[in-house]
Amino acid sequence: MEKNMCNSIIEHERIITTIQKAKHIKPIIEKLVTLSKVDSMAHRRQAFADLRDKAMTSKLFDVLGPRFVNRPGGYCRILRLAKPRLGDNGQRVLIEFVERSVENAAPVAETATAE
Repeated sequence: MEKNMCNSIIEHERIITTIQKAKHIKPIIEKLVTLSKVDSMAHRRQAFADLRDKAMTSKLFDVLGPRFVNRPGGYCRILRLAKPRLGDNGQRVLIEFVERSVENAAPVAETATAE
């Protein structure tokens, strides 16, 4: 479960899950992003040992590492959602990176200007 959730967060940059899973995954993702800030073969091997996916390891070191190179920590945030999960009424949360890329961000509606 850890490996799949880490890969999903790196791929999509935000996922919806339960509060317990998010709190469990957040420190793992934080450590992986900290590893990716310095691109070396040893760090790539350590990250690949946790992720077991070449594409996600490449995205971690090529996209996410340079994005957070000037940030000292706190790469992820957990936001609680209002509606509970259907079936077992579990608390749903959104775990996402603090700085997301433009293509993964939600589109913003443009306002009409008066001319």
